[in-house]
Amino acid sequence: MTVRKNVLITGASSGLGEAMARKHAARGSDLALCARRADRLETLKAELTAVHPGIRIEVHTLDVNDHDQVFRVFRSCRGTLGTLDRVVVNAGVGHGSPVGTGGFPANARILQTNLVAALAQCEAAVEIFRDQGSGHLVVISSMSAMRGLPHLTAYGASKAGVATLAEGIRASLLGTPIKVTTLFPGYIESEMTTTGNEPTPMMVSTEKGVTSMMKAIEAERAQAKVPAWPWIPMGFVMRHAPLRIVAKS
Repeated sequence: MTVRKNVLITGASSGLGEAMARKHAARGSDLALCARRADRLETLKAELTAVHPGIRIEVHTLDVNDHDQVFRVFRSCRGTLGTLDRVVVNAGVGHGSPVGTGGFPANARILQTNLVAALAQCEAAVEIFRDQGSGHLVVISSMSAMRGLPHLTAYGASKAGVATLAEGIRASLLGTPIKVTTLFPGYIESEMTTTGNEPTPMMVSTEKGVTSMMKAIEAERAQAKVPAWPWIPMGFVMRHAPLRIVAKS
C-alpha cells in the first residue's frame, strides 16, 4: 500500500468530508482541509491537533464554484506541504426537484457544484500530480449515479457525470504512478442525508460508511460501491431492473 502523507479534502467542514479527515488524521496524514465554513474548519483543526499532535493541519476557506480560487488554494497547499499526495474531491450539494416543477435554480446549482466545480478540482489536482509524477485522486460519486431517479434527477445526473469524468481521467493516466479512485457511497448518515424524521432504509452509520470508504481509498481501488453490502447487489438491481420499479424506490 502506497503511503499518502499529504492529503487535501474539499467539503471537509461536515459530513463525509469531516469524517474522512478524522480517519486520515488517525493514520498520521498531514491535512489540507477546505470548505466554505472557516469556523467549522478551525474547530476541526483544533480538535484533531489536540488528539494527534504529530500531524500538520492547514485550513483554507474555499468555495469550489470559484474556479480560480480552487487552483490558487490547491497550488498553495502543495507549496506549503511540499507535495499533494492525495486529493479527495468531496464538496457537493444535494436535494433538488423533479424536472419541470419549478426547481431549476436548485437543480442548476447541483450540477454546477457537483460536476463543473468537481472538474475544476480534478484539473487542479491532476495538474499538480502530473508535475510531481505521482498522486492519488479520489472522486466521491453516489449510488444515485446508477440510474435516473425522479426525486434525484439533477443530483444523480451530476454524480453520473462526475463518475464518467473520473473514469476518463483514469483512462488518460493508465500506466502512470497517478491513481484514480471513484467511490459510490450508498446511504450513509451525514448532514446531507439527514433530512427528516423518517428512517431511510439501508442507512448505515457515518462510522461504518466512512470506514468502508477509507478501506477502498487506501487500497486505491479504481471503483468501489460502499459499503459493499448491500450496495454491490443493489447496484446490479438498479442498473438492470425496469425503470418503473427503480422509479418507485
